Amino acid sequence: MQSISPANRPHPWAQAALLLAAPAILWLGALGISAGTEGRPSEFDAAGMALAARGHMPLADAFFRTITWAGSILVLMPLALAYALFAWRRLRSAAAFFLPAALVGASLMAHATKIAVARDRPDVAALIDMPADASFPSAHTLQASSFALAWLIAPSRSGRPHVAEFSLAIVLVGLVAWSRLHLQVHFPTDVLFALAAGIVWILCLRRLPIWSKTT
Repeated sequence: MQSISPANRPHPWAQAALLLAAPAILWLGALGISAGTEGRPSEFDAAGMALAARGHMPLADAFFRTITWAGSILVLMPLALAYALFAWRRLRSAAAFFLPAALVGASLMAHATKIAVARDRPDVAALIDMPADASFPSAHTLQASSFALAWLIAPSRSGRPHVAEFSLAIVLVGLVAWSRLHLQVHFPTDVLFALAAGIVWILCLRRLPIWSKTT
């Protein structure tokens, strides 16, 4: 990606709007899940969880208990930092740290929203220990989608990602997202809004001039 000329740099207010787009999606989602439900899951959420529960079987349960870790910050952050170190050797600019910065922002956004919204976890027998934090949004899904898309469009890339890379990213994010439903630790709306926010977060963050290869 070429450097951004001063004339084409987004205005400061536009940059602020870019950073607020993903949190706005989460807040709209929070308003939607709380409207008229009186604390109960919507029919959509109940039906989605019932559908996911129909796939419970020993082999599938073991698979999703494992693949769900691909959305954990404990797994993704070391990968992001390693990627940044390799990129730094070539770029020597802030652009090298796009991936870890994107992941940190996604994680902070997810957990700040959890605290603010404080949605109860599903009242079901989960296949893993029920996480202690709030349900909305799914941090695993938001982090996985942010990491995958940031990897695909990172400024350190010398060209466009291949179809195989896109396919791998889509499959991995999809599996992580579904794992949260299969394990019964999230409602479908937790996952869907997290997925949307993760995609918008990266697309907007990438447009900031700080990630230009030359400053």
